[in-house]
Amino acid sequence: MAKVKIYTDGSARGNPDGPGGYGCVLQFVDSEGTLHEREYSQGYVRTTNNRMELMAAITGLEALLRPCEVELYSDSQYLVKAFNEHWIESWQKKDWKNSKKEPVKNVDLWKRLLAAKEPHNVRFIWVKGHDGHELNERCDALATSAADGTDLIVDPGV
Repeated sequence: MAKVKIYTDGSARGNPDGPGGYGCVLQFVDSEGTLHEREYSQGYVRTTNNRMELMAAITGLEALLRPCEVELYSDSQYLVKAFNEHWIESWQKKDWKNSKKEPVKNVDLWKRLLAAKEPHNVRFIWVKGHDGHELNERCDALATSAADGTDLIVDPGV
């Protein structure tokens, strides 16, 4: 099974009403030992930071064409804790309601992320944002570039 590292970032940029951007970097080594990187970004997404972090993770996982062993790095505790602290299982048991019986926020994206990660063995790792981690900073720059650019890329899942 191929080993892939995905570095994600979602950053609210621009005016207070949006737009925002999100991006991810896929890093993998091919069968000949050569390191490859692929970048993906989206621009002008009017949504919250948490939704952008989820979309960045989804974009990276959906870009994988075959099952992989994945380490997914994110500076979003919201994303990483959902998987590492079993929030997902708890929400599913409660029919996607939180402890107050209110619907879970971003349930559409959580379900899409579950589907995107299904064929892979994914480990979610929290990287403290803006701490100098090279690829975390690259992802931040990628998301910012997407948000500040003129390309209007519409994500059909949003």
